[in-house]
Amino acid sequence: MPTIDANGLQTGYDVSGAGPPLILLHGATSDAARDFRDQLPTLTKAFRCYTPDARGHGRTRWDTAAGGFSADRLADDILAFADALDLDTFHLLGFSLGAMTGLRVAVRTPERLRTLVVVGITVDREPRASVARRLMDPVRIDRSDPKWAADLAARHDPGQGEGAWRALLPAIARDVAAQSLLTPREIRTIDPPTLVAVGDRDPFVPVDHAWRLSRSVLDGRLLVLPDAGHEAFAERPTIATEALGTFYRSTEAVARRRAGTTTKEATA
Repeated sequence: MPTIDANGLQTGYDVSGAGPPLILLHGATSDAARDFRDQLPTLTKAFRCYTPDARGHGRTRWDTAAGGFSADRLADDILAFADALDLDTFHLLGFSLGAMTGLRVAVRTPERLRTLVVVGITVDREPRASVARRLMDPVRIDRSDPKWAADLAARHDPGQGEGAWRALLPAIARDVAAQSLLTPREIRTIDPPTLVAVGDRDPFVPVDHAWRLSRSVLDGRLLVLPDAGHEAFAERPTIATEALGTFYRSTEAVARRRAGTTTKEATA
C-alpha cells in the first residue's frame, strides 16, 4: 500500500482499475474502501480509482502541529495529492467530510474537475454541526457503542497510535462547526457536472438542503435515496451504483472536453 508526500503529509492511498482518474474521498473516521465498498467493484471497471486516507485517518498520520480539519486545509491536501500524482484533471467523488472537501476543491479549482459527486453534505451549518458534536463524542461512544469504539481503534490505532481516534473525532466536530461556510456566489462558480446525493432519512442533511445545493451549482442533479440515512450509498447500494453509472455515462462527453481529451483513457 503506497504512500506519497502531499501537503507535508505522508498520505496513504490505494489505487486500482484503469481509465480516467477518479479520486474517492471518505467520510470522517472511515476510509474509502468502507464507504464505497459496494461501488468500487463497478467503478474500477471504468476508472483508475485513487482512495487516499484523509489526515488523521488510517495510514495518513496527523498531529495538532499539522493543522486541523478545515475544508480549505483538507482541499489543500487533496490538491497536493493530485499534483503529486500528476493528475491535472480528475473526477471527484466524496462522502460527508469528503464531500465537504470536494465542494471546496470545486470552488477553488473548478477547472481541474471533470465531474463532481457529493454524498451526504449540506452547505448549511445546522443540523450538521450539532449532530456531529453529539455523535462524535468519544465518551458517549465508549459508553454506549463499544463496537464502534473497537472498530475505530482497529482502523486508526495502527497508523496513528493507540487511542488516537479519541482526539480525532472531537477535532473534526469542532472544526466542522467553526469553519466558514461557502457563500451562494462561491457555490454558483462550481461548473463541472455535479451529482448531489442524499438519503431521505439523513440526520445531518435535510433533503431540501441537498435540493438547494443541486440547484445552486451550474450543472447539478439530485439523487434522493429512499429509506436511507447518512450512509446512503452503503444502505442502498444497488440504487447508488446504478445512479453513478447513469451519471457518468450521461456526462462522459463533457468530462472528456473538460479533460482536453476526445478518446477514452486506458490509464491515468
